Amino acid sequence: MYVILEIKGSQFKVGKDTEFDTNRLDAAVGKSIKIKDILLFSDGKSVEIGSPHVKGVEVVCDVVKHFRGKKVIAYKYKRRHNERRKKGHRQDLTRLKVNEIKQTK
Repeated sequence: MYVILEIKGSQFKVGKDTEFDTNRLDAAVGKSIKIKDILLFSDGKSVEIGSPHVKGVEVVCDVVKHFRGKKVIAYKYKRRHNERRKKGHRQDLTRLKVNEIKQTK
């Protein structure tokens, strides 16, 4: 059983006990959240595709931790102009663990 869900504009293919990282969510560590934006649901026998979301399916996730991602370096350079710019960015992330996939039909 797996689903494709959408969180803050990103899509993830997850199953039970899967851990995945997403952009920072406003939820405390240790709390559980329900995600109802399910784009595709598969139970192994049949596949249900939403338009845009599948009704009657939700995913319950635990917030494992908040952290910052690896540093991404952006470097700009123009030859013969003594112009160089180096900039770094670290994205705020949240790690979620899928507890269960519920069908409420």
